[in-house]
Amino acid sequence: MRYLIIGLGIYGANLATDLTAMGHEVIGADHNSTLVEAVKDKISTAYIIDSTDEAALSVLPLKTVDLVIVAIGENFGASVKTVALLRKLGVDRIYARAVDEIHETILHGFNVDRILTPEQRAARELTRELELGCKVDSMRIDNDRYIIKFAVPDYYVGTAINDLDFDKDFHIKLVAISRPTPRRNFLGITDNVLQAVDTTIADTRLEKGDVMTVIGTQHGFRELFHHIS
Repeated sequence: MRYLIIGLGIYGANLATDLTAMGHEVIGADHNSTLVEAVKDKISTAYIIDSTDEAALSVLPLKTVDLVIVAIGENFGASVKTVALLRKLGVDRIYARAVDEIHETILHGFNVDRILTPEQRAARELTRELELGCKVDSMRIDNDRYIIKFAVPDYYVGTAINDLDFDKDFHIKLVAISRPTPRRNFLGITDNVLQAVDTTIADTRLEKGDVMTVIGTQHGFRELFHHIS
């Protein structure tokens, strides 16, 4: 795919280089020449432009990219004006970064395809990891529901699956349990691969290293984390 990323600060530059490394064509733009210089050799093309200037913005290949990502976070006004100008210039698909709730609310008014909140998401995930004492992966389904995957906390190690009453206690549904299983590859090297555990066998007990995937509301997860901690 072909992406245009406007705003080459830490977030935008990392996004641009990561997408390039995955084989995509990435065009970057920023008003700061130092930021453009730092990334220009790592992506397809980089422009030094003021994205709040309609004439300058129209020079970018807006009609030939699959997606425009406005990664500006430090300058609230520049972010909003850039999105407004992109809409005026007829750009269909826009992702935009928001740094706070007011910023997010304004971007909603422009009907951008997706609002990116990397700082808030990172903070939420770190909070969950600190509560559980393990790495947490999450995916938001809607405004309140999430799918969360995490290693079984020591609190539940040895517990039978039929004794887990997440739905009753926290309105959280258990989706799957995976267990590290040794597997030897074609080089003869043994490594652990996650395999699904049959959750229909009620007396199966959770083991250290098992990974749980659950779905529920933010309130339910908060209650579960408090219960465990």
